[in-house]
Amino acid sequence: MEIRWANAVVDAIKEVVGYQDQAISLHEPRFDETDLAFVTDCVRSGWVSSVGAYVDRFEKMLSERMDGAHVVAVVNGTAALHISLKLAGVEQNDEVLTPALTFIATANAVSYCGAIPHLVDSESVSCGMDARKLADYLQEIAVIRGAECYNSLTGRRIKAAVPMHVFGHPVDMDMLNEVCARYHITVVEDAAEALGSLYKGRSAGALSEVGALSFNGNKIITTGGGGAIITRKPEVAKMAKHWTTMARIPHRWAYEHDVIGYNYRLPNLNAALGCSQLERLDGMLSRKRALASRYADVFQHHQLDVSVLMEPNHAASNYWLNSLILSESTAQFRDELLEVTNDQGIMTRPVWSLLHRMPMYSDVPRMDLTVAERLEATIINVPSSPFLGSKEMRDSIVSEHTRN
Repeated sequence: MEIRWANAVVDAIKEVVGYQDQAISLHEPRFDETDLAFVTDCVRSGWVSSVGAYVDRFEKMLSERMDGAHVVAVVNGTAALHISLKLAGVEQNDEVLTPALTFIATANAVSYCGAIPHLVDSESVSCGMDARKLADYLQEIAVIRGAECYNSLTGRRIKAAVPMHVFGHPVDMDMLNEVCARYHITVVEDAAEALGSLYKGRSAGALSEVGALSFNGNKIITTGGGGAIITRKPEVAKMAKHWTTMARIPHRWAYEHDVIGYNYRLPNLNAALGCSQLERLDGMLSRKRALASRYADVFQHHQLDVSVLMEPNHAASNYWLNSLILSESTAQFRDELLEVTNDQGIMTRPVWSLLHRMPMYSDVPRMDLTVAERLEATIINVPSSPFLGSKEMRDSIVSEHTRN
């Protein structure tokens, strides 16, 4: 039964993505002549490192996408998250509320601060941090001393929470911000996967005191490697830029530094690619939302005991990765489906292993993770590149590249 079912799922995926004469990746970038022109111009300028016009331009363009928030461009999303946590005041031996269901970079950035991830369960709608369940949990274990929150079980300070917008689906940030404010916990938004996603009409990544974006090669737009720190506070942005440029005190020739800094600024060469890619973001978002809708329609039609994860009611998702949710009856065949799809040249993957299954995080504090464990067992990501889809969609992309 499982092979017949798996093959039927493969046929449904092929119906969505259209005919392909080569292996189908999970998510891959697309470059055109404009990208090449921008990068070539940067190379010819000679300004290819962490200073140059394209870095400033990229930050300005991102600020416009982030509802006018301040932007500091850095080398990758993990660096952005690391500095965001430091800006939030996370220190050695603090605890940071972290979703168990997230890419490991979220927890690693906490560890870079000498802090300890404290794992939180997910909710089923967005697959992100469950604010309601967290509120109940904090009522049981949190102690407020002055204006700080402490874990009554460990005695450590709970300084921050890091909601991650899984696959680009925004967490219920209003509720989470309210819960964390009640307990004096600073929210650091991990929007690495959520550029272009909206929460109640506002940009994901700019919904808390500080947030982080990623522009890795597999993201909705790419700078090759790259990330950004987002904040609405000018003084926080100023500190972020200072720390990420080795904390060098500006001077015409002297090298003076006032604190330990980080060589984290985005090179101008990468920023040039980012400027070109950002110009096409709206088109990318439109095509990715159309692809997600197509997945939902096809799987609903074929009734394979598989649903497609769709955006929460409060959000407009960028659908960075499309996700199948297996039913209780089909979840037992997950690995068979992964094998069949990949054998046929269709790249699929399970969601990340939960953090407490990693040896370095096996003993960190955690709440009940029932929902995260169910999601871990039932999610499969499927091909999500924005140029996949119907023949009409592919023809429109060919036409767009011809115009460019």
